[in-house]
Amino acid sequence: MGRAIETQTVKAVNPAGQRRMRVDAERNRQAILQAAREIFAQSGLEAPLEEIAERAGVGIATLYRRFPSRKALVSAALIAKVTEYERLARQCLEVQRPTDGFSIFVERACALQVADRGLSDLLSMTLPLDAEVEQLRMAADRHVTLLIERAKAAGVLRADFVAEDLLLLLIANAAIIHVTADHAPGAWRRFSALVLGAFQTHGPAPLPEAPTAAQMASSMRRAALEHGCGGRA
Repeated sequence: MGRAIETQTVKAVNPAGQRRMRVDAERNRQAILQAAREIFAQSGLEAPLEEIAERAGVGIATLYRRFPSRKALVSAALIAKVTEYERLARQCLEVQRPTDGFSIFVERACALQVADRGLSDLLSMTLPLDAEVEQLRMAADRHVTLLIERAKAAGVLRADFVAEDLLLLLIANAAIIHVTADHAPGAWRRFSALVLGAFQTHGPAPLPEAPTAAQMASSMRRAALEHGCGGRA
């Protein structure tokens, strides 16, 4: 009889313990995701997972229990940003003038790269992610293809333009942002305007102000230091 009572007591206590474990696990998961979003945005998708675990206040083993691979962590951490990118492309389809819709998309997609280096990395690479993220990316690609076709049909986008040209722009913009962010943070605006002008069939719009020679020199010195090639002043 006493043993039966003891067994019943253990069973009664165990569900509460399991609930506490689930709460702790979810708290750790959210802490890891928040840390990953911040660090990926600052340092890109190659950021050390140990740094993410440290900022989240968990051990690296806990991070891997929640996210068994970097791919899984990237998918969970960046789904909101990919959703924002898909929404941007969809909203630009609703702009009445095709040339405006395409130009707005390019400018704002470049601005999204500035705000989040992790998203910038993701837009310029092939990285199979989870089904939901991949569906969002494919939807965004469909919207962008329609934007391009509409602009070409309206005669405002050069006939030989293809979607891969936009990918080239995003890859190049990511590199420009990385090199010039500290010393010429507006350089990407001029670059994107230059390229947009090259895409158009008619006269391009006025360009944003160019970075100064001093700003570009500082940016290039920083790039040299990053690659271990900088000398002491």
